[in-house]
Amino acid sequence: MVQVTARILAIVGILTLQAYAVPVSKHSIESSSSLSLEVPTVASNSSIIAEVQLQRLAEIARGIALSRVTHASGQHEKCTQQTIRVRRDWRAFTRKEKKAYINSVLCLRELPSITPPDLAPGAKSRYDDFVVTHINQTQIIHYTGTFLAWHRHFTWSFEQTLRDECGYSEKSEVFDGSDTSMSGNGAYIANQPEVILTLPGYPDVCLPAGSGGGCVTSGPFKDWKINLGPADLVIPGADVGTSENPLEYNPRCLRRDLTSAVLKKFNKFSDIVNLIVQNHDVWSFEMTMQGFPETGLIGVHGGGHFSMGGDPGRDVFVSPGDPAFWHHHSMVDRVWWIWQNLDWETRRDDISGTGTFLNKPPTPNTTLDTLIDLGFASGEPIAMKEIMSTTAGPYCYIYA
Repeated sequence: MVQVTARILAIVGILTLQAYAVPVSKHSIESSSSLSLEVPTVASNSSIIAEVQLQRLAEIARGIALSRVTHASGQHEKCTQQTIRVRRDWRAFTRKEKKAYINSVLCLRELPSITPPDLAPGAKSRYDDFVVTHINQTQIIHYTGTFLAWHRHFTWSFEQTLRDECGYSEKSEVFDGSDTSMSGNGAYIANQPEVILTLPGYPDVCLPAGSGGGCVTSGPFKDWKINLGPADLVIPGADVGTSENPLEYNPRCLRRDLTSAVLKKFNKFSDIVNLIVQNHDVWSFEMTMQGFPETGLIGVHGGGHFSMGGDPGRDVFVSPGDPAFWHHHSMVDRVWWIWQNLDWETRRDDISGTGTFLNKPPTPNTTLDTLIDLGFASGEPIAMKEIMSTTAGPYCYIYA
């Protein structure tokens, strides 16, 4: 069952965030630039054809992005053909590349936290610093104007920390439990009830239980410990401890409950293609991706998280505690990157929303001058206008 679920997870587009520096050949640029800009208006009902459509959209986006880099001039340009990185699907990694990435994540887990203990007593490692930041900012980075850009910067900063502090420099099946996977499913727990997501004022969302539910017992993360949370965990029947403060120390195992039914409902190739081609402004795009609460849908974003399930996968605050978080959010960034590039002049700086979850309580609109601050996780605050393009500001990457 794990291998079947792994295949489903792999084909719906969960990517690794890790990138590697490659010179982009002139032939590649010319081939990409000459692509016809024929964009489908609707996804095919055929999974095979929808997969081809999605790859075609990515090829078009890549050609447009490379054209910008190619035609950029001046010594001040930091993103060039020689420095651009390509983020690839995990399945395209060699065994050596996968091991290098996994070892760097494990390394980050061994480095001490730099978050002051009085702010987050449960933060014991550099990895935990990123979890703390997500816990503290969850209410201002979901269903807000910063959702897409904040998570872009979060995943990029995590990658940079792996490189800078753990020496990750490699050219950079997901859940099959092997030593080159992100570990396997949780141990099977029989008779699990369905998962019910509640949000006051909106209809409940009912999701089926998955094929695991217990502690992860295989692969490189089988001994992975979750130190923080829970904060808002939907995991019926599991004893994961409770705390009034999710930043307190609460060590426990990593649990997963891989749920293929959730992926089939929310994360099919056709769902991703339609998300890209049927939403023409960023508000409808990001809300469809997250799921309009009044519809009872959780979108491509929620589908990825809840398909992993478990603890902390089902906890919106603590979800980065599962190392698979970074793969999923790189997929989210890739989908946004494709969408942006299909109408670059209009969508590059297109943002919509306020600074609070569903604008409750009401707050001012997010602007290009709004600052993103990752706290003790990484770096100095940065303005939204600096992180809207993957080939400008601090970034220099595209997707395969």
